[in-house]
Amino acid sequence: MNMPFVTVIMPIRNEEAYIEKSLGSVLAQDYPPDRMEIIIADGMSTDQTRDIIRSYQQQHSNIVLIDNPQQIVPTGFNRAVKQAKGEVIVRVDGHCEIPLNYIQTCVKQLAETKADCVGGTLNTIGETRMAKAIAAAQSSPFGVGGVSFRVGSNKGKYVDTLAFGAYHRDVFDRIGLFDEELVRNQDDEFNFRLIQAGGKIWLDPSIKSIYYSRASLRTLWKQYYQYGLYKVRVIQKRGQIPSWRHLVPVCFVVGLIVTLSGFVITQHIGWLVPVVIPYVIANLITSIIIARQQWGSLFWLPLIFFVLHFSYGWGFLVGLWKWRHYFGATKRS
Repeated sequence: MNMPFVTVIMPIRNEEAYIEKSLGSVLAQDYPPDRMEIIIADGMSTDQTRDIIRSYQQQHSNIVLIDNPQQIVPTGFNRAVKQAKGEVIVRVDGHCEIPLNYIQTCVKQLAETKADCVGGTLNTIGETRMAKAIAAAQSSPFGVGGVSFRVGSNKGKYVDTLAFGAYHRDVFDRIGLFDEELVRNQDDEFNFRLIQAGGKIWLDPSIKSIYYSRASLRTLWKQYYQYGLYKVRVIQKRGQIPSWRHLVPVCFVVGLIVTLSGFVITQHIGWLVPVVIPYVIANLITSIIIARQQWGSLFWLPLIFFVLHFSYGWGFLVGLWKWRHYFGATKRS
């Protein structure tokens, strides 16, 4: 098989706790080092991240460190793509690890499937009791709506999006770079744009990566609130809803607000039947099933699920208000 030159792009900021694991896993690839470069776009980290990267640069000449003054993923990624030499572009997060054969397998699948992008599934893990419970919730269909790259898949298939994809370089020439307005969901928007342009995204279950979950409810809330918020702009920009699952959390939030308000006003328990009672039952049953693997998480799981669902839905509602003037005015690019 021809060994295309590969550029691994890592947009990061303040990742001193994980950068050695993440960068180390890239350097440990069984892909020929002389056929690979690593461009790290650092968002002006204020911790020890840059010092750690520079120490690796002393031993590995294929590591390139560039500045990302805007400090967000899309601007860092775009800066790196513009100077990338690779025929294949692979995005790797500073919060993840990839196995030894990750790049080799991605390159092979790109050649065999003729897809524009390939990737695999995430094994989300946590390092504290809370983080482990969050990871379990993020890997559950009840928690994240059955998205394949998070909950897993038994067979290869075409999907609407995935994490840490490997792309043919010409994809960026054909449809452009990441949208720099999108602080979150920039990869979802890009992948949706790719599909709308006739491209294909292939998920192969043999391609796996490890992702370290958030470790607190506060950071989880912020993460999923932003997912919901910026999903509105993705839908506006693309002029289409990528999947109806994205609307479930906002419907849940609206239903919860309406039914709880009705209950408070009327004191009639019937208001709780349509949304509150079914959700509580489903939440508790799912939490108990998952907690059989780690009973210590049972106390937190119902709350974690609620944070996942409500923060995303609330963010979506705020996005509808924040960008209300764009409805009907933004055309596909």
